[in-house]
Amino acid sequence: MKNKKNSIKRNKKRGTYLDYAATTPIDAIVLKKMMPYLKNEYGNPSSLHLFGQKTRAAIEDAREKVARFLNCLPSEIIFTGSATESDNLAIRGLIKSLQRTKRTGEKIHIITTTIEHKAVLETCADLEKRGVKITYLPVGPDGIINLDDLKSEITPETDLVSIMYANNEVGSVQPIEKIGGIITEENKHKEHKIYFHTDAVQAANWLNCDVKELGVDLLTLSGHKIYGPKGIGVLYLKDKTPILPIITGGSHEWGLRPGTENVANIVGMGEAIGKIQSTKREIQNKIEKLRNKLIKNVLKINGARLNGTNEKEKRIVNIVNFSFMGVEGESLVISLSEEGIGVSTGSACTSHNLMPSHVIMAMGSSELMAHSSLRISLGKYTTDREIDYFLRVLPKIINKLRKISGR
Repeated sequence: MKNKKNSIKRNKKRGTYLDYAATTPIDAIVLKKMMPYLKNEYGNPSSLHLFGQKTRAAIEDAREKVARFLNCLPSEIIFTGSATESDNLAIRGLIKSLQRTKRTGEKIHIITTTIEHKAVLETCADLEKRGVKITYLPVGPDGIINLDDLKSEITPETDLVSIMYANNEVGSVQPIEKIGGIITEENKHKEHKIYFHTDAVQAANWLNCDVKELGVDLLTLSGHKIYGPKGIGVLYLKDKTPILPIITGGSHEWGLRPGTENVANIVGMGEAIGKIQSTKREIQNKIEKLRNKLIKNVLKINGARLNGTNEKEKRIVNIVNFSFMGVEGESLVISLSEEGIGVSTGSACTSHNLMPSHVIMAMGSSELMAHSSLRISLGKYTTDREIDYFLRVLPKIINKLRKISGR
């Protein structure tokens, strides 16, 4: 008993971080690679002198690493300030370009899903106000679209399909390669091309991101989800895909993302993405065991429900989402935080919004169950001891909160 109490005290003091889907810590090797560009190598990469050319070379080296990961040309890689910016550039930039070539009266049509990240959903909602037609595909209880629904919604007017690869709240994986195949087939019979974008932010650590195999024209990545720095995103833009900048002020990044490049963060992005393939299998096996242990034991709690499917092929390995009948999600997150445990109710970008999760609701849950959802996301530093600690603390907190609410 004494050893258990000591273990709990150690975990509370050190903290048990189970929110890797929100952000990951910077890998030590990645940080080391970045440091020279935060201290000594400070030249502007647009400058022609030696100082500038050193930092320019570092950017192009990182660009090549990202291109190798995605199996594309370095010239098809654009560095941005975040995945949110990349999503906006992909969607707004493409639509802005297409609007210039449309004949009078021709509509723009985008197909997306009801469970996208807000970076896509709010961008689409804004474009909808400006006359763009948006179709939102539903998902099943497993969080995955029906491909027949996609086929039935494609019309001669359809210009863009934007579908997230792996969901950030429940981890459901969309069949991106099959979707790419459908769009490729449709394009054989269309007067103008349908372009295909996927937000692959949560997928990069776990899934195949070969853009040729996926059949995508645009793909979004983020540095701080792959043990790199915050403040750096990537947009893969297939050659000859029409796009215009959404901000102006310079010719940086092929004229599509003006502003002096954040050299240190770009270097960090390149280093982080270069490490994924070498460690993927080992980390995936470790996390799968921890996740299975987590699911098995959490479902023993009365009123606990797993959101989404537990089928291996339909979800990424590190995200698990539960609902707890009679418990409010925000109260649960705060109570767990007081015990040194970091988890989330859903996307970190909506953590200050008290509305129920749009993802859980779209999967068919009631508003009550959506309000009681909890996302636990594991990473390469997660330990068996941390999972044990979480499993000891969670039932006690749930019982306490149910007594307080009288449920």
